[in-house]
Amino acid sequence: MSKKFDITILGGGPGGYVAAIRAAQLGFNTAIIEKEKLGGICLNWGCIPTKSLLKNAEVYDSIKNHAEEFGIKVEGVSFDFGKIIKRSRDVSTKITRGVEFLMKKNKVNYIKGFGKFIAKNKIEVLDTEGKKTDEIESEKIIIATGAHPKIFPNIPVDRKNIITSTEAMTLTSQPKDLIIIGAGAIGVEFAYFYNSLGTKVTIIEMLDSILPVEDREISKLLESNFKKRGIEIHTSTAVKKAEIIDGSVKVTIEKDGKVSELHAEKVLSAIGVAGNTDGYGLHELGIEIEKAHIKVDKNDYQTNIKNIFAIGDVIGPPWLAHVASAEGIYCVEKIKGLNPAKMDYDSIPGCTYCQPQVASIGLTEEKAKSFGIEYKVGKFPFMASGKSAAIGEREGFVKILFGEKYGEIIGAHIIGAEATELIAEIGIAKSLEATYETIVKTIHAHPTLSESIMEAAANAYGESIHI
Repeated sequence: MSKKFDITILGGGPGGYVAAIRAAQLGFNTAIIEKEKLGGICLNWGCIPTKSLLKNAEVYDSIKNHAEEFGIKVEGVSFDFGKIIKRSRDVSTKITRGVEFLMKKNKVNYIKGFGKFIAKNKIEVLDTEGKKTDEIESEKIIIATGAHPKIFPNIPVDRKNIITSTEAMTLTSQPKDLIIIGAGAIGVEFAYFYNSLGTKVTIIEMLDSILPVEDREISKLLESNFKKRGIEIHTSTAVKKAEIIDGSVKVTIEKDGKVSELHAEKVLSAIGVAGNTDGYGLHELGIEIEKAHIKVDKNDYQTNIKNIFAIGDVIGPPWLAHVASAEGIYCVEKIKGLNPAKMDYDSIPGCTYCQPQVASIGLTEEKAKSFGIEYKVGKFPFMASGKSAAIGEREGFVKILFGEKYGEIIGAHIIGAEATELIAEIGIAKSLEATYETIVKTIHAHPTLSESIMEAAANAYGESIHI
């Protein structure tokens, strides 16, 4: 006999579990189906555990290389790689338990198992052996199955020598050398982590800069910083193939028509993701899928089947946890008949948590020029910030783009200490259609890093005080 619900969410990641909670808050009888731990990739194998690893690296790096600057003497500093990994896993476990508590608190029915469509309003739930354990009937169904790392034939991932981000955060021993293919946020963060601990790291990127989606000035400064750390970087470079030979990996690369070889103990493939669409009965049901992602109407996230919706990584870029969560809330509120503000995909913050941190929102200069937009640029270096000097974090800058005609924020880019926290101020300002004057006339506490945002805004109009 089927269990009946108003809304069922297939997938318990940051899109799915947030949608489930909001649905329950709005009075829907709600169920969520998840085959593994709640929290999805983000809480279990992505956002949260990687930030734990990065904090370990930051602390070790600070003690090892900067303790003397603060008058602190430390001798024989070392680390336990196993404990670093264990801390990351412990943090993840605590957070996922917290999500389970939220399900109970909000009276969301948590159904463990693999959910597969057998009709447009019915899902069968299977256990790890493929045996049917439940049947769910639901008026509305939201697909939030997430995504997985792309695997290419010329880079045969075996999860031992050629690994994905999942294995990169659970290695039993630290690799002596590591080649990272792909210089997006995932690749760059792992490059910082392993380099800080002493692994020889090499980055290979097909495009002409690391973090290629970021403003060019930001990418250049980060590349310079990484090279100073001893990270070897190959941009505008194609990977022809990766081969496992006697327990290590040979990577054949090509740049400017020249072919060469690199060798490392491990290779991390960090070259994008594809939506989790196979095995869920989506194809059999006729749900429209394009380039491994479900097609939806962004006005309500409805698929081509009226009662079925989809959110998060499974519908394509941007592949960000906070986007999935926002889509989940919006989707449920639309189903309820509310009138939520439409998702503004031009105002989504992107963050990379290496050191120095990188954060951005809106247009880069390159994009603004390509669109023919006239704009002003304001910049403020952390070198001129009193707080930056006090905390010993003087590298980086804030850069804000304003529309020429009205002075509205069209883009912002930060590299430096706490960039991923600072970007929120600009996000709020942009969502409220604030102008440069709004930021400049908002009194910022002194001394703070956030003053740099005020100074950058003032700089765009020749009003900056401290540069």
